[in-house]
Formats: sequence, C-alpha cells, structure tokens
Amino acid sequence: MPHLLDTSRDQPTRGFGTVALTLGGLVAAFGVASCCGLPLVLATFGLGTAWLGGFALLAAPHRLFLLTAATVCLAGAAFLVWRQRTAVCVAGAVCTRPAIRGATIVGLLIGMALLYLGYTYA
Repeated sequence: MPHLLDTSRDQPTRGFGTVALTLGGLVAAFGVASCCGLPLVLATFGLGTAWLGGFALLAAPHRLFLLTAATVCLAGAAFLVWRQRTAVCVAGAVCTRPAIRGATIVGLLIGMALLYLGYTYA
C-alpha cells in the first residue's frame, strides 16, 4: 500500500508550474495591451489592428485585475525559472527539456513587453 505522503509519482510533472504561470501572464498581458499599446506597435509595422477591437472591449473593464494577474504570474514564473536554474530538476521533468525552457523564457519576455505596453499606453 503506498504511503499517503509519497510524492514520487508527482516528480515528473515538476516544472509545469513555470509554464502555466508564463501562459497565464502572457494571456493577461495580451488582454491589457490589446486596447492601446498593441495596436500602436502593430500599426507601426503596417499590420491591421481591427481584430483587436473585440479583445479590447472584453478586457477594458477588467484592466486593473489583468494588470495585477499579469504582474503576479510573470514575476512568479521568472522566479521559478531562476530557481530551476540553481536547483537540479528531476530526470524526465518538464523543466529539463531545453525546448520547453527556451519557449518559457521567450514567453516571459513577450509577456513582459506586452505588460509594459499595456501599462504605459493605456
């Protein structure tokens, strides 16, 4: 009979929290930036921004919540990425895959840029 406090089965999923926080922060930052900052940047590159109108209408009433959620998620994910770098990940865990780690870092950078745009231009 397995022990109730045995977490050896949960070890391969270690590191998934970083990916989840990054995705959550990225979505929240996109919602914040969809009203003003993102259309400005996309129009600078000559891209149409009419498709962002629906996102902006949905996100505008929840701007403060989205700013807070994006900040907390992205800061938490950045801390976990830093902590995973100093700690050894369990073999087979999500945090050991270089592609996942690289995508997480790229997602963090894009999320931080969107958060900056959403905070500055709104």
